[in-house]
Amino acid sequence: MPAYFDHNATAPPAQEILDSLPQVCTEAFGNPSSVHRIGQRAKQVLELAHHQVATFLGCGPKEVVFTSGGTEADNLAILGTVLADARPAKHIITTSIEHPAVLEACAHSERQGVSVTYVQPDGNGLIDPDRIRRQLRPETVLCSVMHANNETGILQPITAIGALCREAGVLFHSDGVQSAGKVPVNVADLNVDLYSISGHKLNALKGIGALYIREGVKLAALTHGGKQERGRRPGTENLTGAWSLGVGCGLGRIDFSALRDRLEAGILAKVPDARVNGGGAPRVPNTTNIQFDGIEGESMVIALDLKGFCVSTGAACSSGSLEPSHVLLAMGLAPAQAKSSIRFSLGQGNTEAEVDALIEAVAQSATHLRKLSAAYTPTKLTATK
Repeated sequence: MPAYFDHNATAPPAQEILDSLPQVCTEAFGNPSSVHRIGQRAKQVLELAHHQVATFLGCGPKEVVFTSGGTEADNLAILGTVLADARPAKHIITTSIEHPAVLEACAHSERQGVSVTYVQPDGNGLIDPDRIRRQLRPETVLCSVMHANNETGILQPITAIGALCREAGVLFHSDGVQSAGKVPVNVADLNVDLYSISGHKLNALKGIGALYIREGVKLAALTHGGKQERGRRPGTENLTGAWSLGVGCGLGRIDFSALRDRLEAGILAKVPDARVNGGGAPRVPNTTNIQFDGIEGESMVIALDLKGFCVSTGAACSSGSLEPSHVLLAMGLAPAQAKSSIRFSLGQGNTEAEVDALIEAVAQSATHLRKLSAAYTPTKLTATK
């Protein structure tokens, strides 16, 4: 079994979920909207999942709407806010480093006549709250800034941004898919009105996510056909998915910062001309994004796969793309630098022994690939963060 260091793409289902899944499928297969006892048993499971996710987020169960995943949650937050606002002129503020689920929803809004401002990060990948403040307008209906970046792990100052938005009377959404479960999340403390999470990043099943919608926030449904999820997301609920997300939200979490730091230090010590992208910014404890001068990222991914290690060049949704990461470009990296960067994301099951073996594999692969690369010229500089 390969050593898995791509938990930001997806995390394996927790053993607690795998052990209980057959029983849930057998005993709670009914439709939660049915009035008979099997349907009501399913409804109990669904209500428990709402309470578990709400406890995890620090909100009320009626403020949790289940979706098919983080992408749908982001779309519901952005497009639902726009549709619910009656103003003729509308404006959205977001950033250039968001996940495509947010960027594409904003692009769709632009095609519908909504004005969108894309705020740029600094060289460490951080969004300055003052840059957000300067873009607020009377017609601004929503600001959307991710909590943690999926490629670099950089944590944004969303509490401060949320406070600015609240003072201005602007709704604030944050994509929390990569932060939930890695850092403490309390939606009240974060000053968010809308917050997206995804099940398969929390060791739950794929195909389930949730959107926190603060009580009183007006949000239009994007689909129509039933009253499920308080009319926000009609259709028969994904009961096993919701159950698994509830269980995933209740799992104990491990702080991977020591392992992440061990991995970074080992690679930087053994591989010349390597550097951490965004290493000077606050990050979630499981993620590092490292640039290797003169090496194509895809070549490194393949080389490490052949040695038994799963890593990635960035967002799973962009896998196979020949374009450099939009996140790294926005941070000021040249296209060649962005394409030479690798994301390592740790999770349940990773050990010191695996990390040490990965360090050796990276060093060996870097040496081999650079011998084959005409683009690499060694420098006299030592590798630094």
